[in-house]
Amino acid sequence: MNQRTRIKICGVAREADVDAAVDAGADAVGFVFHPESPRCLTVERAAELADALPPYVTPVGLFVNADPEDIDAALDAIPTLLLQFHGDESPDDCALFGRPYLRAARMTPELDLLDFARRFSEAQGLLLDAHVEGFGGGGKAFDWSLVPSGFPAESRRRLVLSGGLHAANVCEGILRVRPWAVDVSSGVESSRGVKDVAAIRRFCDAVREADARIAASIA
Repeated sequence: MNQRTRIKICGVAREADVDAAVDAGADAVGFVFHPESPRCLTVERAAELADALPPYVTPVGLFVNADPEDIDAALDAIPTLLLQFHGDESPDDCALFGRPYLRAARMTPELDLLDFARRFSEAQGLLLDAHVEGFGGGGKAFDWSLVPSGFPAESRRRLVLSGGLHAANVCEGILRVRPWAVDVSSGVESSRGVKDVAAIRRFCDAVREADARIAASIA
């Protein structure tokens, strides 16, 4: 069976962003709850945007070393929210809420991704991001060769490729890493925090091109 790479558009802040992501075929949209981010939303605003999502498009909440009370408030407002931890959270911190979650890995040569995956074995997905100041959204790609060639095939179903992706490089990233999903934020923006409809469409089209190439190679 051919894999369809899932797509998450992160950092959406307007109804137009949500509509563009959904129309282009995104599987998830991300709401940022990190106060230091220019894409940060209030829980109330994120809930308004989440209400516009159709079935099978997942809302994701990005948190960075957040107070548990703030996460509980977001879960109360958006019951279908998938949690994404992007700070220094431990496995116990992530499991505290009893909900599915993504755990971001800030990729450096020093990070043992296999050990990281074992430590966060309960994570639904491991989001591979560049190590930048500010915990993501910096538009910087990491060295994709840092993903071990010996990473178990079954575990690759947990990998979400992120960090500096855009329409011109996401196809190559998928072909090299073979992730289950990709995550984009600044790569589909016209200015910081403002999504571009055409860029979202180009990005999603490039993901489908990668999938077509993979399918052709194994046909």
